[in-house]
Amino acid sequence: MAEAHQAVAFQFTITPEGIDLQLSYQALNQIYLSGVRSWKKRVSRMRNRVIKGVYPASPSSWLFVVIAILVTMYMRSDPSMGLIAKIQQHLPLHVSLSAQGQNIVSALVFSTLLWLSLILALRLCLKLLLSYHQWMFEKHGQVSNTTKVWVTLVRLLSSRKPLLYSYQTSLPHLPVPAIRDTLDRYLESVRPLLTDPEFKRMTELANEFESSLGNRLQRYLKLKALWATNYVSDWWEEYIYLRGRSPIMVNSNYYGMDFLYVTPTPVQAARAGNTITALLLYRRKLNREELNPSRVPGTVIPLCAAQCERMFNTTRTPGADTDVLQHWQDSEFVAVYHNGRYFRLWVYRAGRLLSPREIEYQIQRILDDPSPPQAGEDKLGALTAGDRTPWSQIRKQYFSSGGNKRSLDAIERAAFFVTLDNEEQGMRGEDPAGNLDRYAKSLLHGKCYDRWFDKSFSIVIYKNGKNGLNAEHSWADAPTVAHLWEFTLATDAFHLGYTEDGHCKGEIDRSLPHPQRLTWDIPTEVCTHVSSSLALAQALADDVDCHVFPFREFGKGRIKKLRISPDAFIQIGLQLAYYRDRGGFSLTYEASMTRLFREGRTETVRSCSNESCAFVKALEGGEAEDHCRRLFRLASERHQNLYRMAMTGAGIDRHLFCLYVVSKYLGVDSPFLKEVLSEPWRLSTSQTPVQQMELFDLKNNPDFISLGGGFGPVADDGYGVSYIIVGEDMINFHVSSKYSCSETQHVSEEMLCGGGGSNNFSFISDALPLKLFDY
Repeated sequence: MAEAHQAVAFQFTITPEGIDLQLSYQALNQIYLSGVRSWKKRVSRMRNRVIKGVYPASPSSWLFVVIAILVTMYMRSDPSMGLIAKIQQHLPLHVSLSAQGQNIVSALVFSTLLWLSLILALRLCLKLLLSYHQWMFEKHGQVSNTTKVWVTLVRLLSSRKPLLYSYQTSLPHLPVPAIRDTLDRYLESVRPLLTDPEFKRMTELANEFESSLGNRLQRYLKLKALWATNYVSDWWEEYIYLRGRSPIMVNSNYYGMDFLYVTPTPVQAARAGNTITALLLYRRKLNREELNPSRVPGTVIPLCAAQCERMFNTTRTPGADTDVLQHWQDSEFVAVYHNGRYFRLWVYRAGRLLSPREIEYQIQRILDDPSPPQAGEDKLGALTAGDRTPWSQIRKQYFSSGGNKRSLDAIERAAFFVTLDNEEQGMRGEDPAGNLDRYAKSLLHGKCYDRWFDKSFSIVIYKNGKNGLNAEHSWADAPTVAHLWEFTLATDAFHLGYTEDGHCKGEIDRSLPHPQRLTWDIPTEVCTHVSSSLALAQALADDVDCHVFPFREFGKGRIKKLRISPDAFIQIGLQLAYYRDRGGFSLTYEASMTRLFREGRTETVRSCSNESCAFVKALEGGEAEDHCRRLFRLASERHQNLYRMAMTGAGIDRHLFCLYVVSKYLGVDSPFLKEVLSEPWRLSTSQTPVQQMELFDLKNNPDFISLGGGFGPVADDGYGVSYIIVGEDMINFHVSSKYSCSETQHVSEEMLCGGGGSNNFSFISDALPLKLFDY
């Protein structure tokens, strides 16, 4: 095989005449160019470390300080107030240098120390400024003078163009709330869900916890907050994600969809070529830190970028008790699955990234490959869809050496995973709504064996050119993956583009070696475990009901004219929908980010509030429109305040979670914490933010609308609701539930339509005329 020979740099044989050495100059050249690329990346990393290490100053500012000090010394003035002379006395080279040389060296040392001190002072000032969050609670159009001065100072200190990670060391640490404040907020959040006797009992439990155990746990938590960068994130990653022993498919992983109306090309290999190229271009920008830091929309306030570090070349490795996230610095290939076979596809050659057309050419080779799967290979991915402990045992016993280890390494060390699916998906045919639902289910779990759910993310390319992704949750939250996916879709459609016949652009080097088939030796015992994992995963997948619902009656533009937060509007609509569906209220989870703080991840907004429940009851009770309107505004303002508090570190659930972890470390039990953390989230919601609208010109390209993504239900008897606000006139919803629960089995009919014909998300226009909100 030609590619096998090219992979060997030299061969030698020993003969009676001596040693016969044969060099493959092509292979040596490939090794040399690959090494050059690696060293370029190292130099780039070192350069970026220096640039972000001195931010908000610049490396060139050191020269300015040195010149300023030398000029003042030349003018016979001592800006150091005697420190330069002290440094000169302690120079180890004072014997070999002249007096003038000693002066210059001492001045350089002093200038460097002064420069570093100024950098630390600037960074401390920026950190203090970024710790100010009162601006979030000020009403629109009523900005205080303090906030105006604060904005000016932040702009001044961050005026130099930052790299992706430039702000990391300037971000404040997540504060630990006062335990009394957290308990009061918790009791207020559960008040509409409990009867008077139940609330009295819960209040007594909370008070007993504070007086007996709470303050002791709080002291340990504050100690951790002083020591750790973030007192929540490491425990959240470990105990919520990595220690889970149940399947991560459906229960943890989530999905992202393609454009709603448009498929840029119907050619599967071409779509794969552009998608893979776009992802690798994003990785290049990520490695070079050329991506702009994410910011709070409409402001200059930066968000933590730590989650981007493990986006590529990352795999969740199963363990007996806890999984481990493994990340590699670089990977020059992707893993591809097609028709039950695994391939390693090299995407770099001679140190350069293959063109989209070349990647399409290689993908087409895989699609045209007629070879059958090896024994036990086709459903091997089911191991990543089942329980974690059996998978860790199988991996350790059968995949820790030999050919199986090499093939598994090729998947786990790949930049990401690609599935070439033989199905067609998207909003198409005679049943577009039903096909959207099947599209969602396909991305969420597929056939349970044709995805590698342990990879940080997997790309799915369908036969008709549609694409999508499935993302593992432990390494990052949905906004980070959404940022990647926005870039990928925009780059694919608007920058890389396609030829008239639907193929990728660019030239082909037809001497490219064939994609490498991964080889396996799968014994019967492994096949048995694969079948067991597949049966478990298939039962879980069959139980999930998904409904994707593009809402077109109105969108953000019309809602904002009412001077109401679109997110609050939707969350109150969900409360009404749930009430009409189930006849009551439920503990509601809305994911909010805490990335205003270093290594921040998420906090819970308990959006079922006293105010939202009062509005829903009034509306359903047929009370006067003026009264309902007033209650709605109160509910909206309350929701916005809850969201702001969660973003600024004054949430409820992460604090209580960490107190619970401390109690477990200390070996003490708390009835209050145990009950709080066992409460089911029957309505789990999340908004997918649109972060890079500049990439999409929806005015000139209105059909390029993103569908967003979704996730499985958190509770067996509950709903998972994800939504994305697209442009001014559309909101896309993704709702999931389980067939096995009789109360949620008709997710599309009951949750979205309330059993009737009207849609609950248009409840304001149906029940309260929009003109009532126009003051």
